[in-house]
Amino acid sequence: MNKHPEFLLNKINSPKDLKKLDLKELEKLDLKELEKLDLKELEKLASEIRTLILEKDAAEGGHLGPDLGIVEATIAYHYVFDAPKDKIIWDVSHQTYPHKMLTGRAYAWLDPDKYEDVTPYSNPDESPYDYYAVGHTSTSVALATGMARARDMMGKHENITALIGDGSLTGGLAFEGFNNAADEKHNLIIVVNDNQMSIDNNVGGVVTALKKLRESNGQAEDNPFTAMGLDYKYVGQGNDIKSMIDAFKAVKDIDHPIVLHINTLKGKGYDPAVENEASHHWVLPFDLKTDKTTVPAPKTPNASTVILDLLKKHIENQENILAINAAIPGVFGLGEIKKNYPKNYKDVGIAEQESVAFAAGAVKEGITPVLFENSTFLQRAYDQLSHDVAANDLPVVMIVAGGGITAASKTHLGIFDNTMVANWPNWEYLAPTTLNELKSMLEWAVKQRKHPVAIKSPVNPLPEGNVVSEDYSTIHYDVKSGSKVAIIGLGDFYQLGEKVDDLLKKDNINATLINPKSAAHLDTDTLDDLQKDHELVVTLEDNSIDGGFGQKVASYYGPTKMMVKNYGAKKEYTDNEPKGSIYKRDHLMPEQIASEVLEIIK
Repeated sequence: MNKHPEFLLNKINSPKDLKKLDLKELEKLDLKELEKLDLKELEKLASEIRTLILEKDAAEGGHLGPDLGIVEATIAYHYVFDAPKDKIIWDVSHQTYPHKMLTGRAYAWLDPDKYEDVTPYSNPDESPYDYYAVGHTSTSVALATGMARARDMMGKHENITALIGDGSLTGGLAFEGFNNAADEKHNLIIVVNDNQMSIDNNVGGVVTALKKLRESNGQAEDNPFTAMGLDYKYVGQGNDIKSMIDAFKAVKDIDHPIVLHINTLKGKGYDPAVENEASHHWVLPFDLKTDKTTVPAPKTPNASTVILDLLKKHIENQENILAINAAIPGVFGLGEIKKNYPKNYKDVGIAEQESVAFAAGAVKEGITPVLFENSTFLQRAYDQLSHDVAANDLPVVMIVAGGGITAASKTHLGIFDNTMVANWPNWEYLAPTTLNELKSMLEWAVKQRKHPVAIKSPVNPLPEGNVVSEDYSTIHYDVKSGSKVAIIGLGDFYQLGEKVDDLLKKDNINATLINPKSAAHLDTDTLDDLQKDHELVVTLEDNSIDGGFGQKVASYYGPTKMMVKNYGAKKEYTDNEPKGSIYKRDHLMPEQIASEVLEIIK
């Protein structure tokens, strides 16, 4: 049911409807008349959009600060340009909520029953106003530059715009894009949304460069954009609709590449998001009256507290531990290390390639770097993990979070880390089944100095388990012996294996249950031993089957009579599909697995 039938937004089904508001005569006005124009309707529209962002994020969670800060620029863009003929490519696209509302999808904010009907990132399957499924950073300029070149080759003339910012300039691909954009000959508009923030505080030299430009109203001699040969225009009031309309009108149909640098306020319209930008970049469901999350805090100890407590112990012991992350310290709870141990902390910005290469450089000089990476972003550093770390066999330690099946957007899946990390030479990829096992694995990883070691931080809550102290140089499986059927549950999915084991016992099948510990290396002695009195080996992993752990087991048993059944995620991009739905479709429910096992061994 529409919560706000009185909102102007109900009249906006496309940008054409936007032009019917109090700016319908704008094209006839000169700039002096424009300055006098009263934009009551558009300002009301901006207020409505902010209200809806806050209401939906409070109920569902989502990106908050970035979307609140881009409202006026989005309204102005869609008034001035002629989308979808004119094209805007959103970097990361985590600030597209206002764009979606103005392009026929406002119902997903007006009606709580339809909150799930629109995806949180740009999505060409959803709308002709979106051109890419984008959820990772720094890609917009490169994408737009390729589109501009193709447009010229095809003899077309539409405006091509990239909107980059909110920390995206800290990613190297952004500058690869700028470098090539400067080489283009015709229309290309690059909007730099400078809100002085990333997910956390912005870092690096780009902060200094943008600060100089803001403080000089765009006149600073140290201008990285003009230094590369790009035209440049600065807008100090990026949250003023009149200023943004004026700016967009000035660059529309321009015949060469130009950077439009706009100064905006992240979180505008919601004081807590302005006062504490980092904690309001993305939010869990919260109470609008108190700004407090309505989601219970995770129980402690948990994987995050175990990891951080162990690192703090080593740091306080004067060991040269360096915690490195790529702009997402909040995901790992690194705030305490950032605050209390600044010498032992490095945020490289939204630049996973840089984080891995930085770690490789640090370890070569005797430091023990502990990389904190999210599974879905780790793919951005694919080459560095192989070329700079694995090929040089450097003892980098890496914590990988979010590695599992998820209900997230197709751009934020965590099912491919096994296929990457566990298939390079030299890398070990450990997967704990209890908190004490996690502690043991990390303790070993930071002490050993032979090979790179990654640890799969659990997605689901883990039991505390028995105290463990182990050398993982050689992998030895933990085995609870049975017969006929062996269930090997990797990491989080060991608990799934326990549930399947319990179900099979009801049918008088006493299965062997195995914790393999590693996604990268097999305990072949144990696998050989299973052939004596087992018919079937079942592998369970919270990751893609293709190229995953289970296929290693199946390949090992290939020349033998052992039957192997692999369970995990299909090789596909799910898109905001509920986790339970994926589990059922991929036959990952305990009852499904137990039933299929019984069918196989009949």
